[in-house]
Amino acid sequence: MGRADDSARFAEMALPHLDAAYNLARWLTRDPTDAADVVQEAMMRALRFFGGFRGGNGKSWLLAIVRNTAFDWMKINRPVEMQSSPSGGDDGFGGELENLASEADDPETTLIRALDRRQLDALIEALAPEFRECLVLRELEELSYKEIAAVTGVPIGTVMSRLARAREMMRRSWIKEEAR
Repeated sequence: MGRADDSARFAEMALPHLDAAYNLARWLTRDPTDAADVVQEAMMRALRFFGGFRGGNGKSWLLAIVRNTAFDWMKINRPVEMQSSPSGGDDGFGGELENLASEADDPETTLIRALDRRQLDALIEALAPEFRECLVLRELEELSYKEIAAVTGVPIGTVMSRLARAREMMRRSWIKEEAR
């Protein structure tokens, strides 16, 4: 098979997962511009190593490359964040909230939903990277435990434990925020 055939097969496999790749990179880097750079580098890596892809779940394979690329990028550009948990705060995605309003909602309901979404995004961002990535892959990208284990390179039991801990940390933080 020629290089053009490999490129076409790669595009067919990878392009449907480009949004998921960007979403994961954005949550890991916590910056839209940095996420775009990470995805670009990850796609180049994935294309370079596509000859070693033997089929199976292309999304998990690609997201594993995005994850590794993001962590490599962060080790170079944000070494302090790789050693400690993020502090949280404004997520910087205020203008990118998905349209949360339905036609039947009044402006107050729409505002409440938007504020809840912002709070939820901030709580996710405040999680340590290993918890944040598992939560994003499960809840936003809807990967199975097995797929998350393949992406992160940890056993399924660890994935389950991290998800449980992430959900509990978010629950406690949500309650704390609501009490204010």
